[in-house]
Amino acid sequence: MTKTISLSDEAYKLLKSIKRDGESFSDVIKRLVGKKGKLIDVLELYPELSDAREYEEEVGALRKEIDKRLENEMY
Repeated sequence: MTKTISLSDEAYKLLKSIKRDGESFSDVIKRLVGKKGKLIDVLELYPELSDAREYEEEVGALRKEIDKRLENEMY
C-alpha cells in the first residue's frame, strides 16, 4: 500500500540530494529513520562535510572522555 505525502520544496530538494542511485524516496526515508543514534547518518545530510568520519571519531572520543569525567565525579 502506498500513501501520498506533501513536502515543501526545500524538504524535497534535501531528500533528493541524499537519494542514492537506484534508491526510491521511501528507501531514503527508511534508511534515515531506521538507523537511529549514528552521527554519520545525520552528517550524510550535509555533503559539504567531507571529513564526516573524522568528525565522528573526534566526537566519539570526546564523549568517552566526558563519560569518564562524570563517572569519576560520581564516586
